[in-house]
Amino acid sequence: MTKIRTFATALLIAGSSLAMGFAHAQPAGIGRTDILQHELGRSGQEIIQARVDFAPGAVSANHSHPGVEVAYVLEGTLEYQVEGQAPVTLQAGQALYIPAGANHLARNVGTVKAAELATYVVAKGKPLIVPAK
Repeated sequence: MTKIRTFATALLIAGSSLAMGFAHAQPAGIGRTDILQHELGRSGQEIIQARVDFAPGAVSANHSHPGVEVAYVLEGTLEYQVEGQAPVTLQAGQALYIPAGANHLARNVGTVKAAELATYVVAKGKPLIVPAK
């Protein structure tokens, strides 16, 4: 029984640490489900994956990341505005590469819920989301 309690406590602590690494506020109509956070073999980098759900009309805050992002649209229609590029509208099954440090935002331009799988390769220990200035 002691081993089970020790294991359960370790899982609780590990889960809390993972949740703390992802903690940040989301605009109204946007929900985030954190999936993975794992250190890469390369020094100082980690990979993070999250599902981001957008209510119809919801728009993310303008922001950047301390590394690259690949946004893969799972459902619905999302418009991405990346600094220095023309806006692009993507449907389910399409993906977009967002360079490190590029300010960007995403908006659900459809009439139903939209969702993306966001994959980040970022500097470990830095805030994942940096608000645009």
